[in-house]
Amino acid sequence: MVDLSKVDGFEWDDSNRAKNWEKHQVATAECEEVFFNLPLLLAHDTRHSQDEKQFYGLGQTNAGRHLFIAFTMRTDKIRVISARDMNDKERQAYAKTNPSI
Repeated sequence: MVDLSKVDGFEWDDSNRAKNWEKHQVATAECEEVFFNLPLLLAHDTRHSQDEKQFYGLGQTNAGRHLFIAFTMRTDKIRVISARDMNDKERQAYAKTNPSI
């Protein structure tokens, strides 16, 4: 699993950053906020981990937007691959971690 205590920031790919905004209107700052807000549900994404370990996170921004974040770790940096609003199934899983949602 990911140990966020060892993370020293974020690494951004310009094409992923643009894709997240153009397809889903998710800003870079929103992606980063998710990792600092609780609850944060993290899991290993075994389906997309052929070349490198990938993970996903379910969390919320400072404004309360519920996001799905696909990411990988590059040394001590989080590299966001994709970000979008949670779908219904993801919202239900996330709500189990915080019934007030």
